[in-house]
Amino acid sequence: MDASQLTAQEFEQFQALIFQLCGIRVPENKVTLLSNRIRRRLKGTGAVDFQAYLKLLRSPAGRDEREEFLNVVTTNETSFFRTEKHFEWLGTTFVDELRERARLGTHPQSIRIWSAACSSGEEPYTIAMCLAENRHKLTDWKIEIHGTDISETVLAKARAGLFGPDVATEVPEKLRARYFHHEAGSSCWEAKSSLKQLVTVSNHNLMEPNPQKAYDCIFIRNVLIYFSRESKQIVINHLVHSLAPGGYLVVGPSEGIFDMLGMLQKRSTFLYQKA
Repeated sequence: MDASQLTAQEFEQFQALIFQLCGIRVPENKVTLLSNRIRRRLKGTGAVDFQAYLKLLRSPAGRDEREEFLNVVTTNETSFFRTEKHFEWLGTTFVDELRERARLGTHPQSIRIWSAACSSGEEPYTIAMCLAENRHKLTDWKIEIHGTDISETVLAKARAGLFGPDVATEVPEKLRARYFHHEAGSSCWEAKSSLKQLVTVSNHNLMEPNPQKAYDCIFIRNVLIYFSRESKQIVINHLVHSLAPGGYLVVGPSEGIFDMLGMLQKRSTFLYQKA
Protein backbone atom coordinates (compact mmCIF):
# COMPACT_ATOMS: atom_id res chain seq x y z
CA MET A 1 0.00 0.00 0.00
CA ASP A 2 1.25 3.49 -0.86
CA ALA A 3 1.56 5.29 2.48
CA SER A 4 1.95 8.62 0.68
CA GLN A 5 -1.58 8.38 -0.75
CA LEU A 6 -4.89 8.51 1.10
CA THR A 7 -6.76 5.22 1.26
CA ALA A 8 -10.38 5.21 0.08
CA GLN A 9 -11.54 5.32 3.69
CA GLU A 10 -9.15 8.15 4.63
CA PHE A 11 -10.23 10.15 1.58
CA GLU A 12 -13.88 9.83 2.63
CA GLN A 13 -12.98 10.93 6.17
CA PHE A 14 -11.10 14.03 5.02
CA GLN A 15 -13.76 14.73 2.39
CA ALA A 16 -16.44 14.71 5.10
CA LEU A 17 -14.37 16.96 7.37
CA ILE A 18 -13.77 19.54 4.63
CA PHE A 19 -17.48 19.57 3.83
CA GLN A 20 -18.30 20.00 7.52
CA LEU A 21 -15.85 22.88 7.93
CA CYS A 22 -16.56 24.93 4.81
CA GLY A 23 -19.20 23.29 2.61
CA ILE A 24 -16.80 22.26 -0.16
CA ARG A 25 -17.25 18.74 -1.55
CA VAL A 26 -13.94 17.41 -2.88
CA PRO A 27 -14.57 15.26 -5.99
CA GLU A 28 -13.60 11.58 -5.89
CA ASN A 29 -11.07 12.09 -8.70
CA LYS A 30 -8.99 14.43 -6.50
CA VAL A 31 -7.43 11.75 -4.27
CA THR A 32 -3.88 12.43 -5.43
CA LEU A 33 -4.29 16.21 -5.23
CA LEU A 34 -5.74 16.04 -1.72
CA SER A 35 -3.05 13.57 -0.61
CA ASN A 36 -0.28 15.86 -1.83
CA ARG A 37 -1.73 18.91 -0.11
CA ILE A 38 -2.35 17.17 3.21
CA ARG A 39 1.23 15.84 3.26
CA ARG A 40 2.41 19.45 3.56
CA ARG A 41 0.67 19.67 6.92
CA LEU A 42 1.96 16.27 8.06
CA LYS A 43 5.44 17.75 7.76
CA GLY A 44 4.36 21.00 9.41
CA THR A 45 2.79 19.31 12.44
CA GLY A 46 4.99 16.24 12.80
CA ALA A 47 2.00 13.90 12.41
CA VAL A 48 3.29 10.42 11.56
CA ASP A 49 0.53 9.55 9.09
CA PHE A 50 -2.84 10.65 7.72
CA GLN A 51 -4.79 9.09 10.58
CA ALA A 52 -2.71 10.87 13.20
CA TYR A 53 -3.27 14.16 11.41
CA LEU A 54 -7.01 13.50 11.14
CA LYS A 55 -7.12 12.81 14.88
CA LEU A 56 -5.39 16.16 15.51
CA LEU A 57 -7.87 18.02 13.31
CA ARG A 58 -10.82 16.52 15.16
CA SER A 59 -9.43 17.32 18.60
CA PRO A 60 -10.00 20.55 20.61
CA ALA A 61 -6.25 21.19 20.34
CA GLY A 62 -6.54 21.20 16.54
CA ARG A 63 -8.51 24.42 16.27
CA ASP A 64 -5.62 26.49 14.88
CA GLU A 65 -4.47 23.61 12.70
CA ARG A 66 -7.90 23.38 11.08
CA GLU A 67 -7.26 26.88 9.73
CA GLU A 68 -3.94 25.77 8.22
CA PHE A 69 -5.59 22.63 6.87
CA LEU A 70 -8.27 24.60 5.02
CA ASN A 71 -5.63 26.93 3.68
CA VAL A 72 -3.76 24.13 1.90
CA VAL A 73 -6.77 22.14 0.67
CA THR A 74 -8.84 25.01 -0.74
CA THR A 75 -7.99 26.91 -3.90
CA ASN A 76 -6.90 30.58 -3.59
CA GLU A 77 -6.37 31.52 -7.24
CA THR A 78 -7.04 35.19 -7.91
CA SER A 79 -5.85 38.16 -9.96
CA PHE A 80 -6.37 41.89 -10.47
CA PHE A 81 -9.18 42.96 -12.85
CA ARG A 82 -10.27 39.36 -13.37
CA THR A 83 -13.21 39.50 -15.83
CA GLU A 84 -12.72 43.16 -16.69
CA LYS A 85 -16.32 43.86 -17.73
CA HIS A 86 -17.43 43.39 -14.12
CA PHE A 87 -15.23 46.29 -13.05
CA GLU A 88 -16.18 48.42 -16.03
CA TRP A 89 -19.80 48.15 -14.83
CA LEU A 90 -18.78 48.92 -11.25
CA GLY A 91 -16.86 52.08 -12.13
CA THR A 92 -19.52 53.49 -14.46
CA THR A 93 -23.13 52.28 -14.31
CA PHE A 94 -23.07 51.27 -10.63
CA VAL A 95 -21.45 54.49 -9.41
CA ASP A 96 -23.73 56.65 -11.54
CA GLU A 97 -26.84 54.84 -10.31
CA LEU A 98 -25.94 55.32 -6.65
CA ARG A 99 -25.18 58.99 -7.26
CA GLU A 100 -28.60 59.46 -8.85
CA ARG A 101 -30.32 57.67 -5.98
CA ALA A 102 -28.44 59.88 -3.52
CA ARG A 103 -29.51 62.97 -5.48
CA LEU A 104 -33.12 61.85 -5.18
CA GLY A 105 -32.70 61.25 -1.45
CA THR A 106 -33.28 57.48 -1.63
CA HIS A 107 -29.71 56.45 -0.79
CA PRO A 108 -27.08 57.88 1.59
CA GLN A 109 -23.79 59.22 0.24
CA SER A 110 -22.02 55.97 0.96
CA ILE A 111 -20.97 52.77 -0.82
CA ARG A 112 -20.53 49.41 0.89
CA ILE A 113 -19.11 46.49 -1.11
CA TRP A 114 -18.30 42.96 0.02
CA SER A 115 -15.69 40.85 -1.77
CA ALA A 116 -16.62 37.35 -0.58
CA ALA A 117 -13.79 34.78 -0.50
CA CYS A 118 -11.31 37.50 -1.42
CA SER A 119 -8.18 35.35 -1.01
CA SER A 120 -5.02 37.51 -0.90
CA GLY A 121 -6.89 40.70 -1.77
CA GLU A 122 -6.59 41.28 -5.50
CA GLU A 123 -10.36 41.59 -5.94
CA PRO A 124 -11.11 44.09 -3.14
CA TYR A 125 -8.09 46.19 -4.15
CA THR A 126 -9.32 46.19 -7.76
CA ILE A 127 -12.70 47.37 -6.50
CA ALA A 128 -10.92 50.06 -4.49
CA MET A 129 -9.10 51.31 -7.59
CA CYS A 130 -12.37 51.50 -9.54
CA LEU A 131 -13.99 53.62 -6.83
CA ALA A 132 -10.87 55.71 -6.19
CA GLU A 133 -10.88 56.62 -9.89
CA ASN A 134 -14.37 58.03 -9.30
CA ARG A 135 -13.43 60.25 -6.36
CA HIS A 136 -14.29 63.34 -8.40
CA LYS A 137 -17.88 62.01 -8.55
CA LEU A 138 -17.92 60.81 -4.96
CA THR A 139 -16.73 63.85 -3.02
CA ASP A 140 -17.61 63.50 0.67
CA TRP A 141 -18.93 59.97 0.12
CA LYS A 142 -18.06 57.22 2.59
CA ILE A 143 -16.56 54.21 0.81
CA GLU A 144 -16.23 50.84 2.53
CA ILE A 145 -14.85 47.72 0.85
CA HIS A 146 -14.92 44.59 2.97
CA GLY A 147 -12.97 41.48 1.95
CA THR A 148 -13.49 38.15 3.69
CA ASP A 149 -11.93 34.71 3.47
CA ILE A 150 -11.75 31.56 5.55
CA SER A 151 -7.94 31.52 5.47
CA GLU A 152 -5.97 33.77 7.82
CA THR A 153 -2.85 33.10 5.76
CA VAL A 154 -4.20 34.82 2.64
CA LEU A 155 -5.97 37.48 4.70
CA ALA A 156 -2.63 38.50 6.19
CA LYS A 157 -1.39 39.26 2.67
CA ALA A 158 -4.54 41.21 1.86
CA ARG A 159 -4.32 43.14 5.10
CA ALA A 160 -0.72 44.14 4.38
CA GLY A 161 -1.55 45.24 0.84
CA LEU A 162 1.58 43.53 -0.47
CA PHE A 163 1.52 41.88 -3.89
CA GLY A 164 3.93 40.13 -6.21
CA PRO A 165 5.15 40.81 -9.75
CA ASP A 166 1.73 40.12 -11.30
CA VAL A 167 0.84 43.74 -10.50
CA ALA A 168 3.11 44.76 -13.38
CA THR A 169 1.09 42.76 -15.92
CA GLU A 170 -2.44 42.86 -14.48
CA VAL A 171 -2.78 46.50 -13.36
CA PRO A 172 -2.73 49.24 -16.04
CA GLU A 173 0.37 51.44 -15.93
CA LYS A 174 -1.40 54.64 -14.87
CA LEU A 175 -3.11 52.83 -11.98
CA ARG A 176 0.15 51.20 -10.89
CA ALA A 177 1.78 54.61 -10.70
CA ARG A 178 -1.16 56.11 -8.84
CA TYR A 179 -1.88 53.40 -6.29
CA PHE A 180 1.26 51.29 -5.72
CA HIS A 181 4.79 51.71 -4.39
CA HIS A 182 7.53 49.73 -6.10
CA GLU A 183 11.23 49.68 -5.29
CA ALA A 184 13.48 49.30 -8.32
CA GLY A 185 14.77 45.75 -8.58
CA SER A 186 12.10 44.40 -6.23
CA SER A 187 9.30 42.01 -7.18
CA CYS A 188 7.08 43.39 -4.40
CA TRP A 189 4.39 46.00 -4.96
CA GLU A 190 2.72 47.70 -2.00
CA ALA A 191 -0.65 49.41 -2.18
CA LYS A 192 -0.48 53.07 -1.19
CA SER A 193 -2.30 54.27 1.91
CA SER A 194 -4.95 56.01 -0.23
CA LEU A 195 -5.99 52.56 -1.43
CA LYS A 196 -5.43 50.61 1.79
CA GLN A 197 -7.73 52.91 3.77
CA LEU A 198 -10.65 51.86 1.59
CA VAL A 199 -10.21 48.13 2.27
CA THR A 200 -10.76 46.11 5.44
CA VAL A 201 -10.54 42.32 5.63
CA SER A 202 -11.74 39.75 8.14
CA ASN A 203 -12.20 36.02 8.57
CA HIS A 204 -15.56 34.64 7.51
CA ASN A 205 -16.94 31.24 6.54
CA LEU A 206 -19.49 31.60 3.74
CA MET A 207 -21.55 28.83 5.33
CA GLU A 208 -22.29 31.24 8.19
CA PRO A 209 -24.30 34.52 8.06
CA ASN A 210 -22.27 37.71 7.69
CA PRO A 211 -22.94 39.85 10.80
CA GLN A 212 -22.02 43.11 9.04
CA LYS A 213 -24.69 45.59 7.96
CA ALA A 214 -26.11 45.30 4.44
CA TYR A 215 -24.05 45.90 1.30
CA ASP A 216 -24.80 47.79 -1.91
CA CYS A 217 -22.88 45.21 -3.93
CA ILE A 218 -21.45 41.74 -3.29
CA PHE A 219 -18.84 40.02 -5.45
CA ILE A 220 -18.91 36.20 -5.32
CA ARG A 221 -16.86 34.88 -8.21
CA ASN A 222 -15.00 31.64 -9.00
CA VAL A 223 -15.80 30.34 -5.52
CA LEU A 224 -19.02 28.35 -5.42
CA ILE A 225 -17.87 26.07 -8.22
CA TYR A 226 -16.16 24.07 -5.45
CA PHE A 227 -19.29 23.81 -3.25
CA SER A 228 -21.93 21.09 -3.19
CA ARG A 229 -25.39 22.09 -4.39
CA GLU A 230 -26.86 22.15 -0.90
CA SER A 231 -23.94 24.29 0.33
CA LYS A 232 -24.38 26.69 -2.57
CA GLN A 233 -27.98 27.29 -1.58
CA ILE A 234 -26.99 28.02 2.01
CA VAL A 235 -24.35 30.52 0.85
CA ILE A 236 -26.74 32.21 -1.57
CA ASN A 237 -29.34 32.66 1.15
CA HIS A 238 -26.72 34.36 3.33
CA LEU A 239 -25.58 36.59 0.45
CA VAL A 240 -29.09 37.70 -0.44
CA HIS A 241 -29.78 38.49 3.21
CA SER A 242 -26.62 40.66 3.25
CA LEU A 243 -27.72 42.70 0.22
CA ALA A 244 -29.38 46.05 0.82
CA PRO A 245 -32.63 46.68 -1.10
CA GLY A 246 -31.62 47.49 -4.66
CA GLY A 247 -28.19 45.96 -4.07
CA TYR A 248 -26.33 43.92 -6.68
CA LEU A 249 -24.80 40.44 -6.70
CA VAL A 250 -21.88 40.01 -9.12
CA VAL A 251 -21.28 36.34 -9.93
CA GLY A 252 -18.68 34.36 -11.85
CA PRO A 253 -19.57 32.42 -15.02
CA SER A 254 -18.93 28.95 -13.61
CA GLU A 255 -20.60 29.04 -10.19
CA GLY A 256 -23.47 26.74 -11.16
CA ILE A 257 -26.02 28.85 -9.27
CA PHE A 258 -28.06 30.62 -11.95
CA ASP A 259 -31.13 28.46 -11.29
CA MET A 260 -30.90 29.33 -7.58
CA LEU A 261 -31.21 33.10 -7.97
CA GLY A 262 -34.94 33.36 -8.58
CA MET A 263 -35.34 35.72 -5.61
CA LEU A 264 -33.18 38.29 -7.47
CA GLN A 265 -33.80 40.14 -10.74
CA LYS A 266 -31.37 39.26 -13.52
CA ARG A 267 -29.76 42.35 -15.07
CA SER A 268 -27.10 40.64 -17.21
CA THR A 269 -25.25 37.34 -17.44
CA PHE A 270 -23.19 38.24 -14.36
CA LEU A 271 -25.42 40.71 -12.51
CA TYR A 272 -28.44 40.19 -10.24
CA GLN A 273 -30.35 42.80 -8.25
CA LYS A 274 -32.36 42.59 -5.03
CA ALA A 275 -35.78 44.16 -5.47
